[in-house]
Amino acid sequence: MAVSRRTAPKATDRSRIKRIIRETFRQRQRRLEAYDIVVIAKASARGAERRELHECLGRLWERLAQQ
Repeated sequence: MAVSRRTAPKATDRSRIKRIIRETFRQRQRRLEAYDIVVIAKASARGAERRELHECLGRLWERLAQQ
């Protein structure tokens, strides 16, 4: 998991994004196979609301689970 300073200059924003990534992963990890996953946050994640991040990450985890 990587959230760079360029993506989110404030540590609180980086921590929030990481926390949401971990939370959504934990909710779906039983449906995922054994993969090594790298999550790189983009600048748009900084301004996104919690719901938006949950929905976007949820769609990504589901796509990964279907492969």
